[in-house]
Amino acid sequence: MNAQTTPLTIQDAPAAGLGAPAVAQTARPARLPRRSLHGVLLLDKPLGWSSNDALQKVKRLLRAEKAGHTGTLDPLATGLLPLCFGAATKFSQVALDADKRYTATLKLGVRTTTGDAEGEVLSTRPVSTTADAIVQACARFTGPIDQVPPMHSALKHQGRALYEYAREGVDIERASRRVTIHGIDILDWHDDVLMIDVRCSKGTYIRTLAEDIGEALGCGAHLTALRRTGSGLVSLDGAVTLEALQAMSEPERDLLLKPLDVLVMHWPETLLSDDEAGRFLTGLRRRTTLPNMEAVRVYGHNPAATRDQRPRIFLGSAHVKEGELIPSRLLSPLEVQGQIDATADAPIPIPIAGAPATTS
Repeated sequence: MNAQTTPLTIQDAPAAGLGAPAVAQTARPARLPRRSLHGVLLLDKPLGWSSNDALQKVKRLLRAEKAGHTGTLDPLATGLLPLCFGAATKFSQVALDADKRYTATLKLGVRTTTGDAEGEVLSTRPVSTTADAIVQACARFTGPIDQVPPMHSALKHQGRALYEYAREGVDIERASRRVTIHGIDILDWHDDVLMIDVRCSKGTYIRTLAEDIGEALGCGAHLTALRRTGSGLVSLDGAVTLEALQAMSEPERDLLLKPLDVLVMHWPETLLSDDEAGRFLTGLRRRTTLPNMEAVRVYGHNPAATRDQRPRIFLGSAHVKEGELIPSRLLSPLEVQGQIDATADAPIPIPIAGAPATTS
């Protein structure tokens, strides 16, 4: 019978009489095991990082099994990037569809090939404008407007991003898109630099808006800085930078996770009894007195909660039609149990202003 042997490592070599290796080798650190985490982290994305690079970095720091972001933020943009972990990824589309808010800085008098500071200068014109003219130009682009997506964008054409064609000098015909600019406020204006606050619908290209405002002023413009400050009901309040996140311990990072329902707090809600909650989680429709609704947050009682802890758990989403509560996106039994198990260690959530009142 052959004796079992234990493989030798580099560290074992001298003791085994094998001598030192000719070239020093550094052993790779052991990969830490992934964890099942559920919640939303509000990241303040740094300049120069793609949304996916930032997501993967945070995913490694949290040792999360499953993660996804809620909409691409260009490398040249900074600011709010909600990251979803575990069960929260089921509701990331809600954040993708949500209204956004940005602080944009425009350089007046200069047009570029990309509409931002990365491109080559196409033309320069003198800037001769007034505060009233700027107000009128911004008002012109408030409300529903049609935008033609820029060539330097991630929009796909025949499986390739438009910016790939642009880099090859190929111009693709693009159909205009209807977007809504809910409001534009002037934050600062000095000489040829204009800073504005923009509240808009999803799919709005701020660089295109910057170019349009510049043309309305008769001098042209391009975007020099962009910072996302809001998405739906969440904002930069409570967001964390990558630098700060890296300096934290794992328990400190975990405390930054917002509850699973933070991205859907603008929906109405309903609380089910224990029996009804169990049936709902199996996908069964339940009778309800609620009026017809496209989306509803559904909760059940938390059996592990004390008076000072969260008294309910998020079960998923539903819609209401003709007196029936119809499941839409459900949490799995393991995801529900994870909320119950985490109750003792979870901080009491801070209510979000603007969330609808509880329905029954």
